[in-house]
Amino acid sequence: MEATQQTLEKAVLEKMAFRQQQGAGLDMSRIEWLDRTAQPYRELMAYYRCALMEVETKFNVLNQEFSVQYDRNPIESIKSRIKEPSSILAKMVTRQYPLTLESLEENLCDVAGIRVVCSFIEDIYMLADCLEKQDDITLVTRKDYIKNPKDNGYRSLHLIVEVPIFLQRKKKLMKVEIQLRTIAMDLWASLEHKMKYKKQVPNAEELTRELKVCAEMSARLDERMQSIHQGLMGD
Repeated sequence: MEATQQTLEKAVLEKMAFRQQQGAGLDMSRIEWLDRTAQPYRELMAYYRCALMEVETKFNVLNQEFSVQYDRNPIESIKSRIKEPSSILAKMVTRQYPLTLESLEENLCDVAGIRVVCSFIEDIYMLADCLEKQDDITLVTRKDYIKNPKDNGYRSLHLIVEVPIFLQRKKKLMKVEIQLRTIAMDLWASLEHKMKYKKQVPNAEELTRELKVCAEMSARLDERMQSIHQGLMGD
């Protein structure tokens, strides 16, 4: 508990220093909130980790089924993460959400995140549909940035789902954000993320335009690779 509390307080101080530079400080009430909720916060993050395990297991089961039935794996990799305390606090403060754990659960849908990298675009939609049909999964939102890319070229399928976790004395519904991408989409997003958070990028506008061109090229590559795959499979 002490280590968790120290981590949270450190996160607050780091964000406070940053926001003071921006002209907006974090007052002591927010530090006190973290101090007051250290143990419940740790328990809540454990619940989110359990939810990640549940969702990751579901994808692994689907991947195994396809391996047996079709002699191929639609999933290349699965990565999961819990949002950092500093990022959680910063988001709640920026969006002016009440600083309570109830507010955190209600308003933040990306505390627990899982990224599924697939071989082909058709695998993305197949896996998403299979997951949504499971009777213990509730779809909260679905945003298709593959059919409708963001202005900067970002492509991915985003799902927010609720999944039950079974604890010693209760069942609890937890939200998990799922991003499904192809290898090309994931490579592009990784580079865009590095560029977004790198300070003083030389020729930033030119690189942004080049990145948009790369997004269009990777989209065409995904389509051609899927066409080749379908030809090999006799579709």
